[in-house]
Amino acid sequence: MPYAVVQTGGKQYKVRVGDAVMVEKLPGAAEAGATVELDQVLAVNDDAGTVIGTPLVPGAVVRATVADPDAKGEKLIVFKYKPKVRYRRKTGHRQHYTKLVVDEIVKG
Repeated sequence: MPYAVVQTGGKQYKVRVGDAVMVEKLPGAAEAGATVELDQVLAVNDDAGTVIGTPLVPGAVVRATVADPDAKGEKLIVFKYKPKVRYRRKTGHRQHYTKLVVDEIVKG
């Protein structure tokens, strides 16, 4: 099955057609159903073979649809503690993501 390796938000993802991917929050994806093009494609694999970019594959694009523009990750607990001075701080953090569904991979 064909796949591509794309880079977005400083991270790399191996995606196939139909995959749902949680990527770092995209500023341009304001509403669900919008189409996003990921043009930083590092590698493409299909039946003809594998093309690895140097650093990008020229003309290759991954098109995806925004499924959830305001998805959140799991809550992380941040706990600060200093012994013997009664200092304790407990806070939480939830990272913001954009959920994408891959529609097609264009080799270029």
